[in-house]
Amino acid sequence: MTNSRRLISFDWAMKKLLRSKANFDILEGFLSELLNDNLSILEILESESNQETENDKYNRVDLKVKTQTDEIIIIEVQYDREYDYLHRLAYGSAKVITEHLEQGAPYSDVVRVISVNIVYFNLGEGDDYVYHGTTQFSGIHNHNPLQLSPVQKELYKKTHVHEIYPEYYLIKVDNFDDIARNSLDEWVYFLKNEEIKDNFKAKGLKKAKVELDVMRLTEDDRQAYEKHQDDLHHQASMVKSNYDAGTLNGLKKGIEQGIEQGAMKQNQENAKAMKKAGVTSSIIADVTGLSITDINLLSKS
Repeated sequence: MTNSRRLISFDWAMKKLLRSKANFDILEGFLSELLNDNLSILEILESESNQETENDKYNRVDLKVKTQTDEIIIIEVQYDREYDYLHRLAYGSAKVITEHLEQGAPYSDVVRVISVNIVYFNLGEGDDYVYHGTTQFSGIHNHNPLQLSPVQKELYKKTHVHEIYPEYYLIKVDNFDDIARNSLDEWVYFLKNEEIKDNFKAKGLKKAKVELDVMRLTEDDRQAYEKHQDDLHHQASMVKSNYDAGTLNGLKKGIEQGIEQGAMKQNQENAKAMKKAGVTSSIIADVTGLSITDINLLSKS
């Protein structure tokens, strides 16, 4: 039998707790399970939305960390539906690259970026819940992959071409079926349900279960967290309401347009039949509502 306790959401933890060096091992656990690597965080870096401001939005949270291998990992949580979100992933990684390449530095100093995105809306089409994207080159004739030369491998300390370019991870939380088949699934289960079961053994979750306990928050932080959760529910309701209203309006307009098009087609067919029967264009126009010009054109078609 497994027990659960109420835990704060991962986005709130990113805002309030995971920036502390004392809690790096929680974040390291998550990233290690996702990247299938024993990852170590060196420091938290400033990014455009990881600071508290008066305009702080609750639908997007990001965190930028530097690893001990000098890679930069962007972690972003997004609640609102964004159809161009995939484009923003490309922009975000490119921005980090340019921010961390000093003027006059060689291109070989381009920083390695890993973009981790946790989304709570249906992005694109696909029934998986974790997606991984890299940049690779293959021959258009022989389909063989482009490889680094021995000299490049030595200079850049890379084994494969794709290790030079940004790497993307996309977790579509709502697609997860709540069955934890492996240690990464245990993390996804937490991301979706804000719950860590006693039998979960993934890296970082044991400490997360303690540190992210709502009951450990101060009274002020607990009230702020409750407001944050209410804001998320309100935001989700607003998005759904707007989407439903748009869908209904679109459906209504579509039905009306379909009826109009159907009536027009029927009138055209009736006009053709009457014209063939020798009925004058003026009478046909009175009956069908079509113009005499349209009736004459129909008779020629």
